[in-house]
Amino acid sequence: MERSTSERGRPGRRPALTAEHIEVLRAITCEQPRSSLDEVKRELERRTGVVVCTVTVRRALREAGIERLKPQRRAGERAVAQGTGGALRVGYTEAPRRADGPSGMNTDLTDAEWILVADLFERRGGRGTPARHPRKQMVDACCYVVRTGCAWRLLPKSFPPWRGVYKAFSRWAAAGSFEAMHDRLRQQWRDRIGRNPEPTAAIIDAQSTRSTAQGGQSGFDAGKKVKGRKRHLVVDTLGLLLAVTVTSASVQDRDAAAPVVEQAWPRYLPHL
Repeated sequence: MERSTSERGRPGRRPALTAEHIEVLRAITCEQPRSSLDEVKRELERRTGVVVCTVTVRRALREAGIERLKPQRRAGERAVAQGTGGALRVGYTEAPRRADGPSGMNTDLTDAEWILVADLFERRGGRGTPARHPRKQMVDACCYVVRTGCAWRLLPKSFPPWRGVYKAFSRWAAAGSFEAMHDRLRQQWRDRIGRNPEPTAAIIDAQSTRSTAQGGQSGFDAGKKVKGRKRHLVVDTLGLLLAVTVTSASVQDRDAAAPVVEQAWPRYLPHL
């Protein structure tokens, strides 16, 4: 006589966790009542050798009527959750944050940093009208605009007048002063971590980004579904920039690779 469906049991594959596994879960939650699901899963795997996901563990605990206590939070997270004003740690800690400079902005160069690059921006020779504003303040204003992306006219009043800053920025950019500063800082960083000052290998890549309403060349990258511009980069093995070109996003990587490599080639040919 054929057995009924209730006697045969539920059709389908066998459950991942047996009664013995449930008892092990019960013991784990009794010993470690505030463990997270991931910690319970790892402990179960260590004791029984069974490998399951956290969803299976949660379902098994619910069906067996096993209750866990909520994991304890750290003091800062608990204060934020309770609205007591505790600081939420997101991103960088206070250790690497820059202190506000003389302009009141944390984009200002420190005195030690200015000593390293001052010769690139100081006027050579004694001819001409004396400068009205210190060169460090002008460079700090340029760093603020580059870092924040604000318009020159919106430069804070703590900096020199924006017209003078813009003229100085245009002059220094045409002379390659900022590129020389970047190259010098890159060499110092490589030497600091025990690498050769100049790179011996390079990596080329591209990145498509959405453009703004400020104009400029723009296109559509059909592969990444992005309308805007594309940055073509040559970096060393540490990710430090060697050369960059900007095109519309519609330009293929194979077509834009030659110009950016050509830009980096004369400068780093003896080392690569």
